[in-house]
Amino acid sequence: MRRELAGKRVILIGASGGIGRALATALVKAGSKVALASRTAEKLIELADALRDAGGDVIASPTDITKPEDRQRLVETTLTAFGGLDLLLNNAGVGSWGHFADSTEAINRTVMEVNFFGPIELTRVAMPHLMKGNQPAVVNVASMCGRKGMPAWPEYSASKFALVGMSEAWRGEFARFDVDVLTIVPGMTNSGFEKNWLRCEGKADLPFEKGMLPEYLAGKILEAIRANRTESVVGSEARRLLWFNRFFPRLTNWLIARKVKKLYAK
Repeated sequence: MRRELAGKRVILIGASGGIGRALATALVKAGSKVALASRTAEKLIELADALRDAGGDVIASPTDITKPEDRQRLVETTLTAFGGLDLLLNNAGVGSWGHFADSTEAINRTVMEVNFFGPIELTRVAMPHLMKGNQPAVVNVASMCGRKGMPAWPEYSASKFALVGMSEAWRGEFARFDVDVLTIVPGMTNSGFEKNWLRCEGKADLPFEKGMLPEYLAGKILEAIRANRTESVVGSEARRLLWFNRFFPRLTNWLIARKVKKLYAK
């Protein structure tokens, strides 16, 4: 199946910056109608105004994805504006950079609420309307950490693993409703993600400035949606790591553990 994006009615969460902002711009250029959602109201409204000035059909819906009433309002606002729903892009995310032993339950729960519970409960609200949509799909933006858990990313890895697992379960369930489920597994992206971490205490060098540009990743995500590609690993770093881990898992774990030991050696 080849999915056309022109005219598609879209909810995009995590839209105000980084990958989400690039996705919003790319969707508008493709002719989609987009409901922009994020917690940062000021940036969201500024983005919506800019996209409208460029001819886009967009609405801004400030949303805390962890709140049931916000999720419900987002879907209802989208239906009122566009008359239906075809695509749900679960792109919201938050990270915590530091080791589990020094972290807290509050951080763990926050990461899981934003990265996992919020998106899946939004999907639950959206599903009755997606079932009536045109070439409908749920697109979950995960991470290479959702296929290979990484040290100093314990909560983030767990949340993205959970999202990938839910995607796989949904794929079989949603098929009877003709709703596709697509998973995006990006590597390091120069998106400003590191500016919003809940903590920043890891020791490894993370050169985000050398990562993919958000615009490049957004293009790959739209390419995957058009091609109806079940899972897309994006970025050379992610492809190398996941390939190596697939064929040499014990060696991969040993190399990672050795690096961590060196970083924390007295």
